[in-house]
Amino acid sequence: MTQHPDSYYAASANLDLHYPALEQDLDVDVCIVGAGITGASAALSLAEKGYKVVVLEANKVGWGASGRSGGQMIFGYACEQEKLTRLMGHSASQSLWQTSLAAMNLMRSRIKQHHIECDLVEGHVHAAMKPRHMKELADWQRSLKNDFGYSSLRMWDHTQLRQQLASDAYIGGLYDSNSGHVHPLNYTLGLVRAAELAGATFYEHSAVTRIEQGATPIAFTDRARVRCRHLLLCGNAYLSGVAPDIERKLMPVGTYITATEPLGAERAQDLIRNNMAVADINFVLDYFRLSSDHRLLFGGRVSYSGREPRHLASLMGQRLRHIFPQLQDVAQQYTWGGYVGITMNRAPHFGRLNGNVYFAQGFSGHGIALTGMAGFLMAETIAGSAERFDLFCKIPHHDFPGGRLLRTPALMLAMTWYRLRDWL
Repeated sequence: MTQHPDSYYAASANLDLHYPALEQDLDVDVCIVGAGITGASAALSLAEKGYKVVVLEANKVGWGASGRSGGQMIFGYACEQEKLTRLMGHSASQSLWQTSLAAMNLMRSRIKQHHIECDLVEGHVHAAMKPRHMKELADWQRSLKNDFGYSSLRMWDHTQLRQQLASDAYIGGLYDSNSGHVHPLNYTLGLVRAAELAGATFYEHSAVTRIEQGATPIAFTDRARVRCRHLLLCGNAYLSGVAPDIERKLMPVGTYITATEPLGAERAQDLIRNNMAVADINFVLDYFRLSSDHRLLFGGRVSYSGREPRHLASLMGQRLRHIFPQLQDVAQQYTWGGYVGITMNRAPHFGRLNGNVYFAQGFSGHGIALTGMAGFLMAETIAGSAERFDLFCKIPHHDFPGGRLLRTPALMLAMTWYRLRDWL
């Protein structure tokens, strides 16, 4: 049986959840495909409303990106607010902005309400590596304050950042006290357990091979089928082949994290004194934070080929020690990766197929809070209040060019340009 991929998160999971495979046909109110944060969040909300809910997971609950990510809880969207304003107009952009803040509040309230032990820590900084970055961050702060009323951001110069972060790789940053970080697998497992306690039923090792749309949609596995009134597709980058119409608007991209051995409390605190999460603002970025047991979790690098880079642990270690040369003597204990689903414009892609089949995908590396809100909004829509979900559905999206065979090399060429821009 498939278990969680080897990672620091799997090794430090605080819940050991096991569910059977689906062996018999079922008739339910709602069938959810995918037991990550989106699926678990939708299941929790719907079960609390009294719906009969079944969740089908191809592997283990929390197996995909939800259980492997950097765990950085950040305001807004991967595409940035300015792009949403250009695409949607200021009023719609304002509403979407408020929903992004509500997503973080929803996450915090569920962690508290359901006693989810996931090491929530407040504080995050976007770090600048060059003067151009400082200008971009200052403009970003100004826009978010003046146009959206967001006032929790503080510009830090090199001295202020260096007081908190023991690296000379950065010249300043934009600090947000309202963002933070969590252990993503423990958060996901906590949502699953809360949804189960509310009445949702989970099945593992039950990959959906195809769906049939209509008045009563059907999700088929190799051994059984689930007939429902509403079908939710929450597999994101791991939903290959189930819904080709939406798959063309999504690109699975590999991204990777390495975890050091425990550093000890004193040495870890010397690296990041206020325990904030950190991300630079390169297009191909580095991001990192401390774990609760005093490791450095360092993420970065991407792969568009579908193959893990050769000598991955060594490559990740080189980058980690470039940012923190004082860790030359520290061993890496875990290195892992997974797929994140990105869209052409980096905005999230929500929508409906045939009225009663819902989907949410394309969080583009910015999903730890927004995925939970996506599930909440799908449940809200099924219960009769569709306004917020439908606003996301109006964000325009395009297919990746080149079809299944050529879209990856086309994207790799485009990414080469962005990497050159980062280096310059």
